[in-house]
Amino acid sequence: MSQLVDKAKNFVAEKVANIKKPEATLTDVNMKNFSREGVELNAKVSVKNPYGHPLPICEVSYELKSAGRAIASGNMPDPGSLKASDTTMLEVPVKVPYSILVSLARDIGADWDIDYELEVGLTIDLPIIGDLKIPLSTKGEIKLPTLSDLF
Repeated sequence: MSQLVDKAKNFVAEKVANIKKPEATLTDVNMKNFSREGVELNAKVSVKNPYGHPLPICEVSYELKSAGRAIASGNMPDPGSLKASDTTMLEVPVKVPYSILVSLARDIGADWDIDYELEVGLTIDLPIIGDLKIPLSTKGEIKLPTLSDLF
């Protein structure tokens, strides 16, 4: 009897492992807005849904790091759902307060940009399976606006 149960467990585990899953990539990170409070970055995440029905997105979390330390983190409000059998482009707003940017003055002063690492966690609710978290990560640099860009 225990052999039959083990075979059934292995069969189910193999089938679950081979189920199509959504695929995601971080396509771009750029500066969206700047104000007196800080800088707002925009991270674009492309998610391909292989299923013929929409999938709800439970959560989109992010953490922005520079010089080896976290400078911004949070969750995207109301992420929505993935389109059926299509690619959905999500725009994740990342807000960085100026007080943090001042602490990065050494990096900014050298070349007037911010070297960053962005980690995004995309949690999707798959039927039968449950929540699936897709971790994404990218590194790059963001050029800050100069006075001539502002005026």
